[in-house]
Amino acid sequence: MGFWELLIIAVVALLVLGPERLPGAIRSTMKTVRSIKQFGYQMQAELNDNLRVHELHQKLKDAEAKGMLNLTADETAALKELTEAANSVRPANAQLLPDATNNAVATPAEQPLIETAVKDENKTGS
Repeated sequence: MGFWELLIIAVVALLVLGPERLPGAIRSTMKTVRSIKQFGYQMQAELNDNLRVHELHQKLKDAEAKGMLNLTADETAALKELTEAANSVRPANAQLLPDATNNAVATPAEQPLIETAVKDENKTGS
């Protein structure tokens, strides 16, 4: 909107509402606009988080398809990020997951830990 359009809206609002109610109407309008913007930012953040989780999940599938061997840098970084996320939500006395930066195949004893971490990650959605 240009200056003249805003000026015409202000004059009409002043004539319709009067000088007593105009400040309250402006405050109410500003509050509504602020809450709509905040909602938009929250939705954008939620979508970005969901896209990131989907991307990490896809890289985990790719790594599993390779048998956890000869992983790319992106796959290794995704595994490390997932491992750190899983370890951060575990109680302090729980056994930590193995480091995902090495390209070794998980031992049979470690496999349930990795699967549990992936399932927990999918349930929390982050």
